[in-house]
Amino acid sequence: MERRPTLTPQQATELTAQLYGVTITEISTLPSYIDQNFLIVDTEGTKYVLKIMNSEGSKNATKLEVQTFALSFLRQHGVPAQTALPTTTGKLLSMEEIDCGHGAQTYCVRLMTYLPGKTLAESPGTMQDLYHVGRLIAFMDKTLQKLESPNLDVLHNNCDEEWSLSNVHLVERCLSVMDGEPLQEVIKAVIEQFKSYVLPKIGSFQKGIIHGDTNDKNIIVTPVGNGRHEVSGVLDFSSLMNDCYVFELAGTIAYMMLENPSPLDVGGAILTGWESVMVLNEDERECLYLLVLGPLCQSLVYGRHNLKKYPDNEDYLLVTAKNGSRILTQMWEMGKKEVERKWFTDASTFSVNE
Repeated sequence: MERRPTLTPQQATELTAQLYGVTITEISTLPSYIDQNFLIVDTEGTKYVLKIMNSEGSKNATKLEVQTFALSFLRQHGVPAQTALPTTTGKLLSMEEIDCGHGAQTYCVRLMTYLPGKTLAESPGTMQDLYHVGRLIAFMDKTLQKLESPNLDVLHNNCDEEWSLSNVHLVERCLSVMDGEPLQEVIKAVIEQFKSYVLPKIGSFQKGIIHGDTNDKNIIVTPVGNGRHEVSGVLDFSSLMNDCYVFELAGTIAYMMLENPSPLDVGGAILTGWESVMVLNEDERECLYLLVLGPLCQSLVYGRHNLKKYPDNEDYLLVTAKNGSRILTQMWEMGKKEVERKWFTDASTFSVNE
């Protein structure tokens, strides 16, 4: 059964009017991996984002409620997150049975505030900007340590477990999609090193609630002059989970490298920002290189694998492939010592221009 929602703009317009009493004058689609997002404008010119969660993710209502609660909690504590707006009956999320042309399924629907600006994928940041990205994400994760809810245990049962860096080795199940490509051998070698070098150390990593998907499409920036930006938004908390903080840092470095003209400079800047809030322990530092290669392997393999299921979403699913293959190969050829020396030297000499 198709789990990705494919509402027409007309269906989305009617749904918004029915649930929120909002009359739409403009509607356009926004990119998404496996959910559906619409940018909408009402009669007063106010912008919103209508988010329709995939049918599989919509099954865990308790988890979705915790994610939605976390958004408003973070907003109250100074993190620029979107918040959900109530329906006409006062609900922050609504479970709706919708037929997108392949049978009726239940989808979680939320109307979110709109955060202006551009994503870092559209507007790659300076090294100073990336310092502030690292700092904000660490601050966000540290703030989530104070989150209180009787249902936080649902964040331990992450339905997207294949994307946790604890499970990088699971890409082996889908590696046949890379048959005949030299990159397949690099990914196999990364997985082998990951299993022997990283997995035994995971027990010593610091853990807590993390965003789980701080890629360059989920960070919004706005210009502040001199080519610099302010980090003005963090999007998409659908992967919120209890996991290792260093996984968040590694994922951020990996994804921020993708569109940056100087990808190997990214690590030192983000690491400096991160460690201004949370300091890595020795095992985390030792594993950072392989942990950064992990999300690149996952995105390359799962993107290709999911393309078979969702061929109409090729641009989004294969976005990592464009630069990720080259960056993964380059980092692998440089080797752990050389890459880490650059990152840690850059971090130790990084100068912050406030």
